[in-house]
Amino acid sequence: MTQEKRHLYNLNELSDYKISDGYPDVRGWDVKDIDNRVVGKVENLLVNKEAERVVYLDVEVDKSIIDANHDPYGPSRNEQVREFVNDKGDNHLIIPIGLVELNTDTNYVYTNTIDHLTFASTKRYRKGDTIDRVYEAQVMDSYNRADDVPLDTARIRQIVREEIRKYHNDTNSYWDTITEEEVKMHNRYSEDVYDEDDFYERREFDDSRFKKRTPGL
Repeated sequence: MTQEKRHLYNLNELSDYKISDGYPDVRGWDVKDIDNRVVGKVENLLVNKEAERVVYLDVEVDKSIIDANHDPYGPSRNEQVREFVNDKGDNHLIIPIGLVELNTDTNYVYTNTIDHLTFASTKRYRKGDTIDRVYEAQVMDSYNRADDVPLDTARIRQIVREEIRKYHNDTNSYWDTITEEEVKMHNRYSEDVYDEDDFYERREFDDSRFKKRTPGL
């Protein structure tokens, strides 16, 4: 992953940060999917210093995720080329804090929106890697993907991924495949994904549910 700009820090790297009142320290807790299946264990909490709060759980994935051996979402338009894959040693993933809730009776984190297949099909990273904004966008895309995503939205997401992959090389042949309206939609989506000021203001980072005690689950 790129080393250009670091957005995220492990909580234990920051001596002036601590768990806020009302938030349990979930490091070491199991993470369960929508079907109550364990998908990993929380190893750390990831802080964005500009937002001054925890925005992701850093999860060491369960062996069942690795054994599933799915390629991540985001294939190239050329079916013979895979845009990115999970390599040996990539055994961590991030989950936005707003997508999980807590069971404080038996100390585990769970999600009501993400299933095991989605976790298994999400791009992972190797412990110690610097997490860049491109990886964050890939993860957000995989967690938000659904069967009923409109075709034009899926197309724009693919365009964004293609732009990342090509790094603006071969611009003429790239852009002559899309319409003017798609370009406009691409610009709106790209700005939404990469805007530095409000990236962590999305609903996926709303931690209000993370503070609740959820009995009986």
